[in-house]
Amino acid sequence: MKLTSYWLDTSEPFRSAASGPVAGHCDVAVIGGGLTGSSAALALARKGARVVLLEAETIGHAASGRNGGMCNNGFAQDYGVMSARIGKDAANTLYRAFDAGVDMVERLVREEQIDCSFARVGKIKLAAKPEHYDKLARGQALLAANVDAETWMVSKADLSSEVGSQRYYGGLVYGKSATMHVGRFVRGLAEAAARQGVEIHERTPMTGLKPASGGGHVIDTPKGRLNARQVLLASGTSHTGPLGWIRRRIVPVGAFLIVTEPLPIATLDRLLPRRRNAVDTKNLVTYFRTTPDNRLLLGGRARFAVSNPASDQKSGAILQASLHDVFPELRSARIDYCWGGMVDMTRDRLPRAGERNGIYYSMGYSGHGTQMSTLMGTIMAEVMDGRVELNPWKDFDWPAIPGHFGSPWFLPLVGAYYRIKDRFQ
Repeated sequence: MKLTSYWLDTSEPFRSAASGPVAGHCDVAVIGGGLTGSSAALALARKGARVVLLEAETIGHAASGRNGGMCNNGFAQDYGVMSARIGKDAANTLYRAFDAGVDMVERLVREEQIDCSFARVGKIKLAAKPEHYDKLARGQALLAANVDAETWMVSKADLSSEVGSQRYYGGLVYGKSATMHVGRFVRGLAEAAARQGVEIHERTPMTGLKPASGGGHVIDTPKGRLNARQVLLASGTSHTGPLGWIRRRIVPVGAFLIVTEPLPIATLDRLLPRRRNAVDTKNLVTYFRTTPDNRLLLGGRARFAVSNPASDQKSGAILQASLHDVFPELRSARIDYCWGGMVDMTRDRLPRAGERNGIYYSMGYSGHGTQMSTLMGTIMAEVMDGRVELNPWKDFDWPAIPGHFGSPWFLPLVGAYYRIKDRFQ
């Protein structure tokens, strides 16, 4: 069993990194080489900007290369709850932004000819308890009436046509959702940006950021100093560099995943006959899907803990038990990959993007970043060009989380709280 991301292990490494020092001037410095940073760099370069991208590790090393590879539309939260909280019109606008994110991924895959097995397979949200099905049905009725006619319910009696498991009580299908090989996608985006002239430096963390005396910004790195007219922070949960303001507003939560050995097609036809992305309704969520080479991936919030080799192994054992619970016939299946990554969660589980003190940022995707990060990277290129109205998150304030200064000391308490909720709700 490899303690590494399946996506990164089964995709070609990024080949176009700059080899020289970091020096000189640029129009835009992008901090972070994940989906947000790579898509933003590509969009900015297409507009004619001179762009330098700085990545502390390697392209896709963090959350962008460690997720489930699901490109889902729809909110993590219940649509009815969201509508009541922010109003129907605002909820519909944000819902359509997630739709646009899936469309953006598909467009970039097509335009840049990225070989990442993108497919519109749909997503099914599975009721973990009988009462959860009723809640899903109420939410689907609102969705169909207001913003997404491409949703429908599947009863428990018909669920075998979607998922070969007795664990669930029906589900809600989102027809617009898609799947892909996210490692190949993020590295393909970075290669596309490099073809457009973006100077990409791997293993080059930002160690200093301050205003320049003549305007713009000065960025320090171990490889030299860069002067940039504009800066975009696309760094997510990074603990590298002077990002204290961001760290008080994002909680890094561990997400953990396992991937089986390749499985017979006949087995997958029983377990996931339509090959949809699947996610359940628990607070400590479990999700699963097939991979392009016929494995089964299963992930979730196995433990509210940081990701490291020891933590990943402990979480992998929990996820393997979940796999056997959902699909008992896979008890003998070998687990080939187990890994973890840090998800950048905001307090309300909604992204944040905007500008502060002349520095632009987009992050906080809260486990739904594959499509939204790609969309927001592209949108931030327009925002930085003066089109602020295109930012769907422009009217959302972003207060600091009380008692949070960067180290998530409270995660075990949060995990205990959600375990109790899952037991009694």
